[in-house]
Amino acid sequence: MINVAILGYGVVGSGVYKVINDNNSHVSRRAGDDVRVKYVLDLREFPGDPAEDVLVHDFDVILNDDEVDIIVETMGGVEPAHTFEVKALKAGKSVCTSNKEVVAKWGFELLQLARENNCNFFFEASVGGGIPVIRPLINCITADHVKSISGILNGTTNYILTKMAEEGLAFEDVLKDAQKKGYAEKNPEADIEGYDACRKIAILASLAYERQVDYEDIYTEGITKITGIDFWYANQLDASIKLLGLAKRQNGVVYAMVAPFIVKQDNPLYGVCDVFNAILLDGDMLGDVMFYGKGAGSLPTASAVVSDVIEAAKNKGRNIPILWRPEKRQLGSVDVFETSYLVRVSGLKAVDRLKETFGNPSDELRYERNKEEILTNEVKKVFGNVKFLMGQDGEEVAFVTKPMSGAEFEKAAEDFVVENRIRIADL
Repeated sequence: MINVAILGYGVVGSGVYKVINDNNSHVSRRAGDDVRVKYVLDLREFPGDPAEDVLVHDFDVILNDDEVDIIVETMGGVEPAHTFEVKALKAGKSVCTSNKEVVAKWGFELLQLARENNCNFFFEASVGGGIPVIRPLINCITADHVKSISGILNGTTNYILTKMAEEGLAFEDVLKDAQKKGYAEKNPEADIEGYDACRKIAILASLAYERQVDYEDIYTEGITKITGIDFWYANQLDASIKLLGLAKRQNGVVYAMVAPFIVKQDNPLYGVCDVFNAILLDGDMLGDVMFYGKGAGSLPTASAVVSDVIEAAKNKGRNIPILWRPEKRQLGSVDVFETSYLVRVSGLKAVDRLKETFGNPSDELRYERNKEEILTNEVKKVFGNVKFLMGQDGEEVAFVTKPMSGAEFEKAAEDFVVENRIRIADL
């Protein structure tokens, strides 16, 4: 008998309970032993719920029960989840979690505790919800050097960007719609500012490049500055805009970031829409492989958690090593990272540049009449050979740069009024 305790009976925790009970014969057969939920921990009461008979409110009841083999942590947040996981592993109980915050910050520590106490720490559902990506990365794609991982890692932002692209809606309107449908939280900051995706790419990068990647070190942009005009220009490139988490080895240096990217049609991530997630991995021998599916939701995420439960049950009393070393991975600066940019400029910032152009900075009428031509000429002088896109009634000039470092771009753009700039994803 394999006894499981579930910490937290919310969306994911209740899903785990349902999967284990509804598919019990299948789960038990795969695990090689009977699997049952012995406890559910939550501060709330659930009268009439199937879990009512196994509900407890004190973690020590679970911790001190030698019959409990596996603890599923689906509480979310940092504390007390982290403390409970540490205590469980020290007691020799395997832990399976969907908690990306805890895994991103303390993944190595928890893996080390599992090794020391001959149990396991599994976290398949911490990235991509129900999409199996962690186990393939650590068990299957082991002969390759990972060149890059790029992923649509947040369903809320992907839903918002999809609606903006397909229906021409404003960001604020789609966000309200997403909140009504339950895709976005009342406080959506973690999603729309990219923090959720940042934790997830930190986990993937730590596994792919075998050292601790601190999410605090990852350059992160959200989607709040994306407008319908940006999509108008993206369409001219036969492309769309996606919020990507990216980890990439470039010129011997590992870079990691979260930011909006222009994604062209030849990129497999282009067609990932609505609330779906996808992770595209490029191995030096394998080439491209993509993992696609529902990145959130009760049952999809619970399915991934229960797959970890099965793995832990099959390896009861035996630690499965996961290569994630404690040495911190020093990330390359975005100032050095090279990419092309889609850029929109609406004017010249420096008065000196106006003087050079007109000889008389007060000649505003002449400037407005010739604004598009002036901006185009200045862009050519500063950025060199660029691809210009169809303009917006002479009010701004949009163009695609050659590949350049972040520092080179900032230097070139310093005298322009930049309305927006979006990196372009390459394969």
